[in-house]
Amino acid sequence: MPCVLDEGIASRARIGLVVLASDHTVEYEFRQVVTMPGVAVYQTRIPNSPKITTDSLRAMETDIADQAAVILPGIELDVLAYGCTSASIVLGEDRVFELIKKGRPEARPTTPVTAAFAAFRAFQSRRIGVVTPYGEDINRTVRQYFIDNGLQVPVFGSFNQTDDNQAARISTDSIRDAIMSVGSHTEVETVFLSCTSLRLTDRVDDIESQLGKPVTSSNHALIWHALRLAGVSEPIDGYGSLYRLPTH
Repeated sequence: MPCVLDEGIASRARIGLVVLASDHTVEYEFRQVVTMPGVAVYQTRIPNSPKITTDSLRAMETDIADQAAVILPGIELDVLAYGCTSASIVLGEDRVFELIKKGRPEARPTTPVTAAFAAFRAFQSRRIGVVTPYGEDINRTVRQYFIDNGLQVPVFGSFNQTDDNQAARISTDSIRDAIMSVGSHTEVETVFLSCTSLRLTDRVDDIESQLGKPVTSSNHALIWHALRLAGVSEPIDGYGSLYRLPTH
């Protein structure tokens, strides 16, 4: 029978998302925000250990390109996001971009830390208060990466969890309290919550109104950056000041 082919559900933008096998949260938060017509998110899962160590993060390096390539074979993506903050720092953004481009040469790459740095530039912030779930070794690496990229980290807080399954269960009230504590320091301009397993996106508006400073997270920044890279630039209400900033 004859049929008409249209643009499908992604008439505006296709965003690919490589999700850690152990991640509980990033897809959920993408679904909260990406509800505009014509924008679709397609994800795959990359094997990883739920134990958050330098070695377990480095072990994903061999699979990133293949997992990027497996999303919608034969169909171009506008953006490919790799959903791990700490691995992007341990491997380095340039290496992650190289692997994404190997699998999806047409897509614009991003990572949570890439997106966070873009958010800090949009906020015109350089003094960042950081909250993580990680253990001491990963925390040192995260802090140094921020400093090496021209940022100051005057206050750093951690829940000291080394298992992704436990990190995903840190309550949103605990997260709010940690952000408020770190952000209360006068030298902090913006607060960043690291790790895609931590829940924050739908609470940013309320926390910012209490704190009086910009707040973002791995997922919150990654969703915003992926949309902007895909050309979806309209302000989005309900998710904090970052999503209301004008694009240039």
